[in-house]
Amino acid sequence: MLESLLAVGGLMLLRDSVEWEGRSLLKALVKKSALRGEQVHVLGCEVSEEEFREGFDSNINSRLVYHDLFRDPLSWSKPGKALPGGPLEALRALDKRTVSGPATIALDSLSWLLHHLPCPTLCQTLHALSRQDSCPGDTPPGEQVRVLGLLHEELHGPGPLGALSSLAQTEVTLSGMMGQASAQILCRRPRQRPTHQTQWFSILPDFSLELQAEPPLESQPRSDPHTPSVDPTTHLTFNLRLSKKEREAKDSLTLPFQFSSEKQQALLRPGLGQATSHIFYEPDAYDDLDQEDPDDDLDV
Repeated sequence: MLESLLAVGGLMLLRDSVEWEGRSLLKALVKKSALRGEQVHVLGCEVSEEEFREGFDSNINSRLVYHDLFRDPLSWSKPGKALPGGPLEALRALDKRTVSGPATIALDSLSWLLHHLPCPTLCQTLHALSRQDSCPGDTPPGEQVRVLGLLHEELHGPGPLGALSSLAQTEVTLSGMMGQASAQILCRRPRQRPTHQTQWFSILPDFSLELQAEPPLESQPRSDPHTPSVDPTTHLTFNLRLSKKEREAKDSLTLPFQFSSEKQQALLRPGLGQATSHIFYEPDAYDDLDQEDPDDDLDV
């Protein structure tokens, strides 16, 4: 699934986190694009060119065009040289460098660009860079431009994340379980319903992408049959179970608030031999028996 996404143009967001980094996946997709014979441009912002190229063989490195914003992002050391105009002009210049043929543009990273450019300006530039102004059928397959944007989603609020998400044709959210990485893939296609898929994968030291149908058995928790089971009620100071004799005594006990039919009959219908009780009341001198003014004794 991840490899088939490279056949589709547009913006692809690689959303990583502190626990699951996404630069390795970005480099793996860059290598796939280079092996397909595409133009590959890398806008490096967070790491040096040497660190990004590390792990690629000479064949892959010779096909990468690296635009370095890491050493001198504002062109202070050599004005008018490498990337004049700062990050925005460097981003716009990538569109002019990919005029003919299929191309892949890797942005490492969108989070760095978001911290140096206004979000609306960045979204407009990405919109033009990924050729979204043209209709889906107007761009031939040989002219497609694919933009791979690494995004550290924990650094941004819902506003920038939502704006970039609305631009993306594909979103890849990295996660994992038991040390095994997985990708939650959301694909949006014109006139089609969005599709969701989970892809387990691993990245080899040479940044080759190895796809897996499901998590390996080594990463799934297994119970050891030789481990003895421990009874959690062994050392309790009270008993959670009743013996047969204790259960019979419990069932035969009548609780005070439970009324049997015999007890109800005895209370409601007294027998003939039982004496009835009467209440005798003798008014006191201070008793107020005037019903018209019951508060007559109060000095109000």
